[in-house]
Amino acid sequence: MTKRIVLFSGGTACRNINVALCRLPVELTRVVPAWDSGGSSRTIREAFGVIAVGDIRQALMTMAHGEGRAGDVVKIFNARISAGASPPEARAEFAYYAESRHPLLRRLEPGLRGVILSYLAAFQARAGDAFDFRGGSIGNFILTGAYFSHGDDINNAIFVFRQLCTIHGQVWPSTKANGVALQATLGDGSRVAGQHRVTALDEGQAAKGIARIALTAPAGEPVDANGAALDAVRSADLVVFGPGSLFSSLMPHLLVDGIAEAVAANRGVPKAFVGNILECAETRGMSVAEMLERFLALADAKAGAGGLGLTHVVHNAELFPFDRWVGQARYARRGDLEALCDRHGMTLVEGHFEDAWNRGQHDGPQVAEALAGLAQGGG
Repeated sequence: MTKRIVLFSGGTACRNINVALCRLPVELTRVVPAWDSGGSSRTIREAFGVIAVGDIRQALMTMAHGEGRAGDVVKIFNARISAGASPPEARAEFAYYAESRHPLLRRLEPGLRGVILSYLAAFQARAGDAFDFRGGSIGNFILTGAYFSHGDDINNAIFVFRQLCTIHGQVWPSTKANGVALQATLGDGSRVAGQHRVTALDEGQAAKGIARIALTAPAGEPVDANGAALDAVRSADLVVFGPGSLFSSLMPHLLVDGIAEAVAANRGVPKAFVGNILECAETRGMSVAEMLERFLALADAKAGAGGLGLTHVVHNAELFPFDRWVGQARYARRGDLEALCDRHGMTLVEGHFEDAWNRGQHDGPQVAEALAGLAQGGG
């Protein structure tokens, strides 16, 4: 029987693993953040107060790539308006798509082209004359137009987006709540609001470290879990967290009401944490063991005694007894992973999981094979 894998992640860190899993005989579901506050997502969120669509669209495009979907529809959805254009030039570039003058649109089957144009029209109608199209993702515009066209329901929008791209894998935000924002409190009590700011802490902020994080919604509304994500977790044969930005992409999933509880309730299946290879601004000076400890502490707080029931830690072997760097990013030291895993009854799966051609990135096929083995009951 085909095994079902649920991967909690951020935007780009697990791209190689996602692509490789798509090429194995597994059913893959990505659960992605709904609190992206940068780039094209930020512009759309500020204009309409809707859920962040950037990480969703990016994960869908990764699924399409992994499944070998490189047709005209995917190329259109992956296109972007020129960032250096003037506002009128950017609006004219959007119109080139919306008025079906782009060659890729013109050669689509009429029914398919009509659906895409209807979503662009729905977006344009809401955007009005003041919207800034510069640097915007065509896929984000189409996904948001589908959201407007299907009852302001992101799950419906994702469903039709997948159908248009003929994507088999599933992608769901961990919450459907609009306007969810991430906030980090640093070691000195100061606060950093917005995912895009948390991921880009300056040196002074990074030195203080992140003490805690929180998710907030407008008017104090609850940040409830997306039912589609919960369904995927409940039926999963393997649940995976990471790799990704610890405080802005991975741990916030646990703050969504119902997520940690659903993962904990799916007893008897393997659950893995994939360690990051490099430090980032959020985790400056932290070992992989320290990152995992912070993740486990939040999991215990949300899911109760026993936490999520993590069973495995997948970690890239540390080959050098001294610090090494990729550009400005230092390789994360392993710390005392064995002792941590022993205390929590987890199995450490350690190997050479770094991509030989892209330093600091995971080797997608190797990690995917290791995860697929866990789903099959190995490890």
